[in-house]
Amino acid sequence: MRFKLLAAAVLFTAPALVLAKPLTVCTESSPDGFDVVQFNSLVTTNASADVIFNSLVSYDEAAKKVVPALADKWDVSADGLTYTFHLRPNVQFQSTDYFKPTRPLTADDVVFTFERMLDDSNPWHKVAGASGFPHAQSMGLPKLIKSISKVDDNTVKFELNAPDATFVSILTMGFASIYSAEYADQLLKAGKQADLNSKPIGTGPFELKSYTKDAVIRYDVNPTYWGPKPKIDRLIYAITPDATVRAQKVKAGECQIALSPKPQDLAEAKSDKSLAIVQTPAFMTAFVALNTQKKPLDNQKVRAALNMAFDRTTYLKTVFDNTATPAVNPYPPNTWSYNKSVKAWPYDPAKAKKLLADAGYPNGFETTIWVRPNGSVLNPNPKAGAELLQADFAKIGVKAEVKVIEWGELIKEAKQGQHDSLFMGWAGDNGDPDNYLSPLFSCNAVKSGINFARFCDQDLDKLIADGKATPDQSKRAKAYEQAQQVIHDQALWIPLGYPTAAAITRTNVSGYHVSPFGRQNFGTVSVQ
Repeated sequence: MRFKLLAAAVLFTAPALVLAKPLTVCTESSPDGFDVVQFNSLVTTNASADVIFNSLVSYDEAAKKVVPALADKWDVSADGLTYTFHLRPNVQFQSTDYFKPTRPLTADDVVFTFERMLDDSNPWHKVAGASGFPHAQSMGLPKLIKSISKVDDNTVKFELNAPDATFVSILTMGFASIYSAEYADQLLKAGKQADLNSKPIGTGPFELKSYTKDAVIRYDVNPTYWGPKPKIDRLIYAITPDATVRAQKVKAGECQIALSPKPQDLAEAKSDKSLAIVQTPAFMTAFVALNTQKKPLDNQKVRAALNMAFDRTTYLKTVFDNTATPAVNPYPPNTWSYNKSVKAWPYDPAKAKKLLADAGYPNGFETTIWVRPNGSVLNPNPKAGAELLQADFAKIGVKAEVKVIEWGELIKEAKQGQHDSLFMGWAGDNGDPDNYLSPLFSCNAVKSGINFARFCDQDLDKLIADGKATPDQSKRAKAYEQAQQVIHDQALWIPLGYPTAAAITRTNVSGYHVSPFGRQNFGTVSVQ
C-alpha cells in the first residue's frame, strides 16, 4: 500500500515539474509567407527557416564554422567540384492535419529542393512567379551547380561547374531549407501549390499551427524533431510593428522577448529590474541604395555628391542614438578582407554642389527617397532618418520626396528597380564576405532584384567571382579588397552604419542569445 501511495504521489506531481511554458516574442512585421526560397527578407527567414525548417548544414556562431545539420557529414573531391552529403537517418517531416508523411527524409527531398530552384522545367519552378528564387539566382547557383543526384536514400551528390570556396557556407542560408518532395507531390496532384507558402512542412523544431497576418503566428513544438527538444511547449510571434509598443509589451509581460528595440527603449529597459538586455555587434550594414539605372543617379558624380551631402554624424546620433558605428564598406570592419584603406566620403555640401554642377545639374534635380513605415534593427526610426536625408539633399538643391511604403510592397517594387534611392539593410548569414558581395553587387543579383543599386559591372563581377573561385583566403581577401574599392569609388550606396543587434527580455527568460546575423534560435530558450 505504501508503494502504491508513493507512486500515485509521483504521478500527481510529475507533470507540474516538467511542464514547459509558452514563449511569446514581439516581432516587427509579418513575413512574406513561409515558402522561404521565394523571399529575401530576414523577417520571413525568422518566421520560416529558423523555426520550421532545417538545412543540410548550419553555421555555429560560437565556433565560427559550418557544422552538420540534416547532413551529419560531407565529403569534397580533390578538385573541389563534387560535394557528397550523408544524411542523418530517420529524420521525420512534420505531421499535420493536412499532411501525413509516409517516410523519413531522403535524398529525394534534397534533390527536389534544389531542382525546384535551378531547373526551369521543374513543375514547381514556375510556382514562385515573378518573385523567382532571389537568393539562388543572386548567389549564381543555376550556373554553379552542374547536377544534383541521389546516390542512395541517405546520400546526395552535388557536382559543380567550377570550384567555389563559398558553396558549403551558402547552404547554411535560409533559402537552402530542405522541403518534403512527398508533400510537394501531394499538393501538385491536388492543384494546391499555393499551400506550400501558407501551410509549410519541414523537419525543424516547431510546426506552424496558425497565422493571422499583421497579428500573430502560433507554433507548436514538433514532437518528432530529430534534435534536442525545445524547452518551451509553444512559440508565439506577436506581430507588433511599433518598436515602442514592443518595449511596452515586454515590460507588461505580454511578451517575454521584444526584438529590434529602439536605442531609447534599451536605455529605459536598463532601469527596469524585471527586464534584461541581450545584445551583440551585428554582422549587418544599414545603407541607402542609389539606383544606377535611374537618371541622374546613373552618373557617378551625382552619386558622389549625394554621399558628400549626407551628414552621417547627425544621422547616427538621431536615429541610432550612437549605438551604431559609421559605415564605410558593404560589411563591418570585424570581417576578414575588410579594406581599411577605403575612406568614407567626407561631409562637404559645398563640394557636393560643385560635383552636381560638373555633372550638369547646377540647380539640382527632383528625386524620391523610399523608406519602410516601421523600425527595425537596421533602421530604428525610418521617418526621422528619411527626413534628415531629405534635408541634407535640399541643401545642395536636390528636392527629394519621401515615400513611405509598406515593407512587403517596398521589397517587391524595389526588386523590380522602381525606386530612386532606398533605405535598406543587409544581414549576412555566416560571416563570409561573399554573403554581401554576391547578393548585393553581382550582375546575377541585378536579375534577381536584390542588387538594389542595380549596378552590373564586368570588372566588379570578375573580382567577386575570383574571390569565390579559390579556397586560399589571402587570395580571396585581395579580390574582395579591390571589390570594396570599386563599390566605394562608384558611390553605389550611401553607407549609414553598422548596428548593434539587441533584444529586450523578461528576466525569467534564459537561454536566449542574439545572433549577429539576425537569425533566431528558440530551441534553447526556457521561461521560468
